[in-house]
Amino acid sequence: MPDQPPQPERRDFLVKAGAAVLGAAAALPPLGVGVATLLHPLRGRAAGGSFVRVTSLSALPDDGTPRQFPVVADRQDAWNRFPQVRVGAVYLRRTGPSTVQAINVVCPHAGCFVNYSADEKHYLCPCHNSSFALDGQIKNPGSPSPRPLDTLEVEIRNGSEIWVKFQNFRAGTH
Repeated sequence: MPDQPPQPERRDFLVKAGAAVLGAAAALPPLGVGVATLLHPLRGRAAGGSFVRVTSLSALPDDGTPRQFPVVADRQDAWNRFPQVRVGAVYLRRTGPSTVQAINVVCPHAGCFVNYSADEKHYLCPCHNSSFALDGQIKNPGSPSPRPLDTLEVEIRNGSEIWVKFQNFRAGTH
């Protein structure tokens, strides 16, 4: 009988295959949890505004002159939470005894902060000299701004608190 090379036994194969299956089964749950934890912030909330208390009615002049107010709220990025930081600013103006208009201070053209000119009673963007009427509409026809100033939803709560549904808008789009 000639010498034959040793043949692997079936049992060795089954033991090795079983060990591989059990090892994979033991490694997959922690690996899946790790990947889910890493990607969780990226599946976060949709970018939308929430109501933030800005000021009270008594802080606004009765004549409809706009005043700028900071918007302070909790901010959260993918992994960090920042309590009570400035997230933006708004112009508020009375349009009636208990009605208020809120306008985001960011110009829709290039994202610059607009200023209110009390002498001319309009908003002016210092980046491209575009002007906007008190209601936020484009005042000069040659404006490079793709849209009027962005208005925000306002609620009057408890008779005098001004709450604004604040959000930032993308500059340069219609």
